[in-house]
Amino acid sequence: MDVLDTPENFLGIENKNLYDYQTSKVVIQSAPYEYTSSYLMGSSKGPEAIIKASQYVELYDEELAEETYLKLGIATLPPIDFSDKINENAIDTIERATERLLNDGKFVVSLGAEHTVTYGFVKAFSKKYANLSVLQIDAHSDLRYAYHDNIFSHASVMHRIHDMGLNICQAGIRAQCIEEAELIKKSTNIHTFYAHSIRSNPNWITELVSNLTENVYITIDADGFDPSIMPGVGTAEPNGLLWNETLDLLKKVCATKHVVGFDIVECAPIEGSILSEYTLAKLAYKLLGYVFKGNRLSK
Repeated sequence: MDVLDTPENFLGIENKNLYDYQTSKVVIQSAPYEYTSSYLMGSSKGPEAIIKASQYVELYDEELAEETYLKLGIATLPPIDFSDKINENAIDTIERATERLLNDGKFVVSLGAEHTVTYGFVKAFSKKYANLSVLQIDAHSDLRYAYHDNIFSHASVMHRIHDMGLNICQAGIRAQCIEEAELIKKSTNIHTFYAHSIRSNPNWITELVSNLTENVYITIDADGFDPSIMPGVGTAEPNGLLWNETLDLLKKVCATKHVVGFDIVECAPIEGSILSEYTLAKLAYKLLGYVFKGNRLSK
């Protein structure tokens, strides 16, 4: 399979043996699909910007005391081509691409544009992993049945996943319509930890993790973070998650559950600023370190 060479690959890895597809445990998949963005556009540029910014991330993780990539190998794939593909066709394209990678035994990290892409990722992962939960870090519930009459809108992605019967845990939610709030109240499969409540609850991470099943897929919308550290998003909301509390959550999940894959979506780069894409690149590398440090992936 074709991969991006130095210096275009994730982290700018120079040793070919450490970014070769056949020998790498991890693959970076880009899905620059943007069709239903409802405020600011630009998320289609997010995956490429994150990969470019990653080339300035230090390879040594001082917290984990290791260079994570050395024990993994990380192959970076060319972006998925969405020419003439929208809505269900785009989702099917993403699902098939992801399924091929999973069938090859890869740990798949996906960088997406609008959040719609996560539906395709999760459809592929749900075929391989039973008893799957989706952990969603986000400002928005994304639980509308449809938005602007489109059931494949970014604002409906978690409703589509809920329709699959999967367990969902949400962290950092602070923007939703009444339809979404009512669905959360009546569903036994949605566990929402609102931004306004988590800082007054020192046990929120433990409570959230207790609602996850054994296998966990993580989807991270960039606007889940506070705009002070993540300004480059299409739909910013105040009172978001900060760096340390987010890492505390991810560390706990990786230490106690079987994290099977993750995606990062909705980065809309700001010209003249690298803060958002760099922070997300570091987050991706940090999260890989957490996943493989606990080594629960060996299951």
